Amino acid sequence: MINYQRFVLENGLEVLVHEDHSTKMAVLNILYKVGSRNEIPGKTGLAHYFEHLMFGSSKNVPVFDTALERVGGSCNAFTNTDITNYYITLPAVNIETAFWLESDRMLQLNLSEKTIETQRKVVIEEFKQRYLNQPYGDVFHHIRKLAFDTHPYQWPTIGKDIEDIVNYTKEDVEEFYYTHYRPDNAILVVAGDVTLDQVKFLADKWFGDIPTGKIPKRSIPVELPQTSKKTLVVNAEVPTDALYKVYHMPGKLQEGYLQADLITDILGFGRSSTLEQKLVKNGHIFASVSAYIFGTVDPGLMVFSGKMEKGQTAELAEKALDQVVQEFLESAIPEDTLTKVKNQAEAMKTYESVQLLNRAMSLAYYAHLGSPELYQTEYEKKTQIPAQSILDWGKSILKEENASTVYYKAVVK
Repeated sequence: MINYQRFVLENGLEVLVHEDHSTKMAVLNILYKVGSRNEIPGKTGLAHYFEHLMFGSSKNVPVFDTALERVGGSCNAFTNTDITNYYITLPAVNIETAFWLESDRMLQLNLSEKTIETQRKVVIEEFKQRYLNQPYGDVFHHIRKLAFDTHPYQWPTIGKDIEDIVNYTKEDVEEFYYTHYRPDNAILVVAGDVTLDQVKFLADKWFGDIPTGKIPKRSIPVELPQTSKKTLVVNAEVPTDALYKVYHMPGKLQEGYLQADLITDILGFGRSSTLEQKLVKNGHIFASVSAYIFGTVDPGLMVFSGKMEKGQTAELAEKALDQVVQEFLESAIPEDTLTKVKNQAEAMKTYESVQLLNRAMSLAYYAHLGSPELYQTEYEKKTQIPAQSILDWGKSILKEENASTVYYKAVVK
């Protein structure tokens, strides 16, 4: 377990302190409980857009990166469907600079027309380069739209359409900021060569006076169970056909989530995995194949994807994939296979815990799920799941009526 101490400011900001005096560095990680699941149709992509805005400027900080680099620090951030996470690494003696920078942009971010327009252009260009002009780049727009009817997971984090980003108004931006970028919607983790008393003092000094959110958050629509298979054919100028087959699965804290995670570990993790051995090494249809889960808070997707060899079709690939999956469901899971994937989980957890930044981010993420203790209990639960439970959940999830398939077809010129 990662050691930590916790306190909450009067304005609702949850603060976790992880002391590690074996280093002279410190990490300040702030997680906002907002991702693309908190958006609505017509205004998608705002969570990701805000990640860009937050690196613009705030009232007392003209250029965020420059102020940080002066004290030997570095920073970055990421946005996904469920959260937006910002992190700073710097010498521990300069930790107060990180408090100053993060508090200033939480309290008084620059939302001028010029800043809004500058970042709008940056995000639109990113949308074009990464999603519209890359081979297979728009595939998850298609997959999400096909698989989800009502839940906001039906669009990627970048947004559903460029038009949504083009049409953000200043009022849209301000409402999003004052709803979600508030202390009572955030978790602050300070890790490294710091003390609890030091962090309490600095947290109160820099964040204590920031007001709580006043705008109520919208409720998130619940996706109903899928009852029949969905398919979509996409024709595009790509080198070969590709197959993307997804199944609805439980959310992060629900029963069945860890079993689903183990299913994709067994079938698709590494060169010795079942899919790699049967479909790539000893097959002639797939050039590559993978299996993984989205790992979302709300019920999400188990994904099987692959690129075909030249001249092979996505439809033929699906039949080959289905056959391997069916064989998996009808056979006992070898004990050594289950031991191997559980050992891989242990190795991954050990590797992640080496980095101070990873520990800080893990504490923030599991605190947002309900308790930092979940970091350890989830791992322990995963390593104790029996083979039969994995197969039972596999039979429940891997059904055709629960599947959505995108056949990404190479257009023959």
